[in-house]
Amino acid sequence: MPGFDPRDPETYWGLFRREARLTAARRGAAITVGEPVRSADGLDLTWIAESRGVSTRYVLLRWEDIVRARFPQSDWTRLRGVPALLWRLWRTGYMANLRREGWRFSTIIFCVHYIYIALALLSLGVAGGLAALAPAALQPWAMLAVPPLAYAILALLMRATRGKPLYVPHLVDDTAFTHAYAAGEAPEMGPRLDAFAARIHAAEGEADEVVVVGHSSSSFLGIEALDQVLARDPGFGSRGTPVSFVSIGSVIPWLGLDPAARTFRDSLMRFGRAAQIRWLDVRATWDWLSIHQNNPLAACGLTPPDPGRPAVLWVTIHELITGADVGRRQWNLFQMHFQLLMASQRDSGFDYLDVVTGPEPVHRLVDRCQADGPPPGRTARL
Repeated sequence: MPGFDPRDPETYWGLFRREARLTAARRGAAITVGEPVRSADGLDLTWIAESRGVSTRYVLLRWEDIVRARFPQSDWTRLRGVPALLWRLWRTGYMANLRREGWRFSTIIFCVHYIYIALALLSLGVAGGLAALAPAALQPWAMLAVPPLAYAILALLMRATRGKPLYVPHLVDDTAFTHAYAAGEAPEMGPRLDAFAARIHAAEGEADEVVVVGHSSSSFLGIEALDQVLARDPGFGSRGTPVSFVSIGSVIPWLGLDPAARTFRDSLMRFGRAAQIRWLDVRATWDWLSIHQNNPLAACGLTPPDPGRPAVLWVTIHELITGADVGRRQWNLFQMHFQLLMASQRDSGFDYLDVVTGPEPVHRLVDRCQADGPPPGRTARL
């Protein structure tokens, strides 16, 4: 399950195929990736990966159409929404709580919003300055032109800051979606999660194991989908087919700390008790767009039923990319956020493609991380 990403699902297939070739070359194991096939209802994209005698059916659960409906928002929607949202998050104490759980993440998210407000004020100031240059006879009419001119300038600035290094519209709109979803104001997600839950449920018994991977915002959407599966079938995951959930680039407290997210916190607590479904949280301190400091339940103000759940796997940046590439990529926040889904430049250590296509079942990796437990002052690392 991908994060808040408007790109076509074939983009992920292309990324998977390209990175699989790199993993195969570096680790001396052929990985064959088949052509992608969209489901008849359009809700998933599936391909088959073959490697070392293992056949992996990789299913991408789609919600990019929902993302496209919310990103990009109109500048008028942002102008109305950003101040109101920041006020709500500040007065409820959310800002301080998020800063406590993930100060880097909160710094990026809120600074982007402050940049947006600064750009809006700059647009207004520039428009006012241009109006002041008009001849005296035109001054009354020139001042009436300030709001539409400022709006046009802001639209241009949003286009200029949409990509790296700032990603202002993306992060502002992603935040708006997250808190709308927390407050139950994203009704389109309900039917989609129902459909995801049905697909996940149907996979039990079809293979040797079922693995649900949630990246970024799907770290919390994946939990909601699995909670729906368990609500329909409490025995799911306990009938001989191991089921695992792998959260990567997790932002669970981003949603869970919102006081409005009561429904999600209930789902999170129920999932925290569902020991028949293994849970592995893959973490990286260098990923500033994830929140990884504490147990996700504790970070959301809940008492974890099992302090050892989820099992945690820390990955250092040097396990994935070389020193030269670290320097080139470290300030591209979205590139670093996706790095855990990409091939490692080394022949050992964590490699996502190796994990999902390799001969070791994912549930055994989770058990191994669970058994290792956190060493003093640190969590288990591969």
